[in-house]
Amino acid sequence: MKHMKVGGLMTGNVVSATPGTSFKEVAKLLAEHDITGVPVVDEDDHVLGVVSESDLLTAREPTARALMTEPAVTVHAEQSVADAARLMVRRGVERLPVVDEEERLVGIVTRRDLLCVYLRPDAEIRHRVREDVLSDVMGLPADAVDVHVLDGVVTLAGRLRWQSQARLLVNLTERVDGVVAVVDRTSAQEDGIRFTPAARTAHDAFE
Repeated sequence: MKHMKVGGLMTGNVVSATPGTSFKEVAKLLAEHDITGVPVVDEDDHVLGVVSESDLLTAREPTARALMTEPAVTVHAEQSVADAARLMVRRGVERLPVVDEEERLVGIVTRRDLLCVYLRPDAEIRHRVREDVLSDVMGLPADAVDVHVLDGVVTLAGRLRWQSQARLLVNLTERVDGVVAVVDRTSAQEDGIRFTPAARTAHDAFE
């Protein structure tokens, strides 16, 4: 299935600091740009660490090198939004510097950026469920079941041949970008196949 990538949400023009940037200069950067943290980069734009508001509030070190949290938790532009969300929650960070193949800074993504995925229009979500899940992945007609979407909540109704198909449909629908929840109103005959749900999606990471 197609998933929204970090590169599509990141801010490309990143406000950053160098190891020698002073405490006051870092504080000024945060205030002037209305941001809550800055990556610290070397002369080749490799990310060394991150200085956040909390770092400034709990220390009075003279430079960004002493203030920063290191090593930096970073993400690549081609990674999925769901992966980035899980990484944020697992590492307890509010922002992720985005780096290229050589670990050089190319952007930054925040929790607020990732939450924008849930502004995806209902019509687009419905199309993705019908085309990506039912047709492309499961090999079923796009209209095999009725797909109704309201405020990101997907209701699936209709009859499939096997219960394993129904369980797979629900699991895959939960993984579509922008889906908040899935209501399963499908029916099917039992086929004896046990299906283990895969990892949950980005919205679960924020719960």
